[in-house]
Amino acid sequence: MKHRRRTPAGRRHRPRWMTTGVAVIATAMITVAVGLYFILANRASPWPPLPTTSRSYLGVYERGAIWSYAPIDRFAQAAGRQPNVVSYYSGWPEPFHVGFAISATKHGAIPLVQMNPTGVSIAAIASGQYDAYLRTFATAVRSYHLPVIVSFGHEMNGSWYSWGYRHTSPAVFVAAWRHIVTLFRTRGAGNVTWLWTINIINTKQGHIPAPAPWWPGDSYVTWVGIDGYYYTSSYEFAPLFGPTIKAVRELTSAPILIAETGVAPVAGKPAKISNLFAGIRAYGLLGFVWFNADKVHDWRVNGPAAIAAFRRGAKTFRRVVP
Repeated sequence: MKHRRRTPAGRRHRPRWMTTGVAVIATAMITVAVGLYFILANRASPWPPLPTTSRSYLGVYERGAIWSYAPIDRFAQAAGRQPNVVSYYSGWPEPFHVGFAISATKHGAIPLVQMNPTGVSIAAIASGQYDAYLRTFATAVRSYHLPVIVSFGHEMNGSWYSWGYRHTSPAVFVAAWRHIVTLFRTRGAGNVTWLWTINIINTKQGHIPAPAPWWPGDSYVTWVGIDGYYYTSSYEFAPLFGPTIKAVRELTSAPILIAETGVAPVAGKPAKISNLFAGIRAYGLLGFVWFNADKVHDWRVNGPAAIAAFRRGAKTFRRVVP
C-alpha cells in the first residue's frame, strides 16, 4: 500500500481559483509598491535640514582618510572628541566614496565632498556634457540615504584654480553650479547640503575679490563655506574672516561654516587655535573644518600646548550627531 503524504498540521489545500486570485493581488500590490518607491526615489526627498545652531560642527580633513579612517581617529584622540564633519577632495570624474561615507557615519560624522573640476571646462559642465558622470555620482549619494555635504569648485574667487577668478568667468561658474544642483535634485538626492565655498577676500591687494559675482542664489545654496588660514602671529579672527562674513551677509542669511582652516607654526598655534574657537562663538558660525595636513605649512594640531588649546575649545562645541 502506498502511503499518502500527510498535510502538515494547520495547512489546508486551497481551491486553485483562490490561490490564483491571491497571487494576482500580491503581484498588483508589489507593482504599486515598486512604482511608489521609484516615484519617491526620483524626486527631491523632504530630508530634514541639518541643525544650524552655532558651534555645532567640529570637522577635519586628513590626507588618505578615504582609504583608512585611522588618521581621523588619531586626530580625535588629540582633539578629545570625534569630529562630526569629515572632508575629502574629489577629483573629476572621481566617484562618490561610499566606503568613506559609511565609515564617517559609524563614527557619528557627516561626509563633506569637495568636488574639484581641475582642468575641466566649466562651460562643458554647465552645458550638460558631464551629465552621465554627475547622474552616477548623484545616484550614489542618494542611495547612501544619509546626509552628505557637497561643495563644487571651492575658492572660486581666488586665481589659483582652473575654475576660479581670471580663468573661468563668474557667469559660467554660476551656470555650472546651478546645473549640478538641479541635476542632483532631479535624481532625488535630497540628502545633500549644498556648501558654496569661497576664499577670504583680499581687497587691499585686489587678487581675491568679493564673492558676489559667483553667487548662484539662495535657492541653490544651503550653507556658505569660507576658507582662510592663520599665517602669521598678527592674524586675528575678526580681520581675517570678518570682511568676508560681512560680504556674505550682503548676499544671504545662509548659515556659515569655516570650511577649511589651520594655523602655521610661526603664527603661534595655541593662541590662534583659541582665537579661532572664540571667533566662531562671537560670529555665531556653524563651526569649522580643520585642515590637519602638512602641505607647504604644517597645519596639524601638534605639540602639547596646541593640543591642550584645541581640547579646551572643543569642549565648548555641541555634540551634534547626524
